[in-house]
Amino acid sequence: QVQLVESGGGSVQTGGSLRLSCAASRSIYSVSINCMGWFRQSPGKERERVAAIYTGAGSAFYADSGKGRFTISQDNAKNTVYLQMNSLKPEDTAMYYCAAGRGSCASPGTYNDWGQGTQVTVSS
Repeated sequence: QVQLVESGGGSVQTGGSLRLSCAASRSIYSVSINCMGWFRQSPGKERERVAAIYTGAGSAFYADSGKGRFTISQDNAKNTVYLQMNSLKPEDTAMYYCAAGRGSCASPGTYNDWGQGTQVTVSS
């Protein structure tokens, strides 16, 4: 099991930027981790995977909602994954979670370990 701690959330105006960080308690590429993802959920809505990255190859994937605006990256030396969010919109308002696991980044079942989340609020 890996502990994940998110940070970097906050309140911004439409068009602003935030960089979320997810610090893992151990290596983000190991026998039990090859994929890390950022998810978000707002009240009354289903959880959505916004971005994911294969931590061995560095291959990244994005939901349509974040393409062109969000960038996921990793720093293996710091055991940290980031989500750079630009051109934020009110509909990006949600609790953002990072998750880790081994398997296909596209499969919800891959993600075994989750952080506590960080709130992002975008005002118009």
